[in-house]
Amino acid sequence: MKKFILLSFVFLLFVMGIYPSSTVFAEQATGKSAWQVMSDKVCGDKLCSELESYNVKFTPPSIAYFPPPLKQISQGTEPSNVTCTEGKELVLKQSDGLPACVNFSSVEKLIMRGWAIHILPDYSDKNNNSEIFTLGEFITESESVAYFGDTIGYLAKPTIDGHYPGVVMIHEWWGLNDNIKEMADKLASHGYVVLAVDLYEGNVATTYDQARQLIVSYDSERGIQNMNSATAFINENYASEKIGSIGWCFGGGQSLNLALNNDDMDATVIYYGSLVTDPEKLSSIQWPVLGIFAGLDKGITVDSVNAFESSLNELGIQNDINIYSGVDHAFANPSGERYAPDESKDAWGKTIAFFESNLK
Repeated sequence: MKKFILLSFVFLLFVMGIYPSSTVFAEQATGKSAWQVMSDKVCGDKLCSELESYNVKFTPPSIAYFPPPLKQISQGTEPSNVTCTEGKELVLKQSDGLPACVNFSSVEKLIMRGWAIHILPDYSDKNNNSEIFTLGEFITESESVAYFGDTIGYLAKPTIDGHYPGVVMIHEWWGLNDNIKEMADKLASHGYVVLAVDLYEGNVATTYDQARQLIVSYDSERGIQNMNSATAFINENYASEKIGSIGWCFGGGQSLNLALNNDDMDATVIYYGSLVTDPEKLSSIQWPVLGIFAGLDKGITVDSVNAFESSLNELGIQNDINIYSGVDHAFANPSGERYAPDESKDAWGKTIAFFESNLK
């Protein structure tokens, strides 16, 4: 009798639309092949397609979330403010920008597969001139330059003639905005030719949904060509003897991608970007790496950062990996709500010292 009552209750939940599982349904993401998802369902800690390929049956827990995210939105809650049941983490589906509640251990996997994206507040320009990113001794000048076909980047350099190391600067998922341009100016003041690239080729986002659409349509292979053209532009026009790269968030992952696809680099800086931990793939890096990460980051987890560091050490690649506890993804962006001034100041100091040591 108890079994019959339980089955009847479960059936009633399904009829009411309250699914007793952690399976999250989503439309398949559009865009380039590098960002296509492997499945439109999430089963616990894995994609459902992975379980099906091994003939593994998924037994879901009792409740995924309550009330459902879409119901919370219909009641006036912003997608980025949807709350999940304890043990679940909120992400946004890359395909349509709608929220989903998934297991903590699933977040990194879903982001890496292009199914989900980080929850980040919309861009704000109210505080993107933070004084903690100190100026160097050089007065700088800047200009817009075409470095990859018709793609326009932002180039900053000291006004005094001389041979300076080059740095390719790579923007966050917002695009080449004023915040990144100012960072290029500040880094150039320390004695560098800095070319801030535009991987979105003219598009800039100010809301997470605009940024999501740009990420979905991003062509990673063209992006590598874009960044390689930037390094060539610096070398051909400024005769830089050494060149490095730096990027934040989306740009942090692209800074690593540049390192994996260009043998002429001399230093790589990654701010909480997606990582590669396979030693075979990382073996092409023959120069030092600086990593800046957040202890609370659910997308680039501490475990993955530790695995990245272990692989670099195994390969004998000089590295300085820093994990700041108590801060979350994008903590070094002064335009965001997660901005952590003290940690950002410390990370910036490490960045300047790293470039000084390895590019000069």
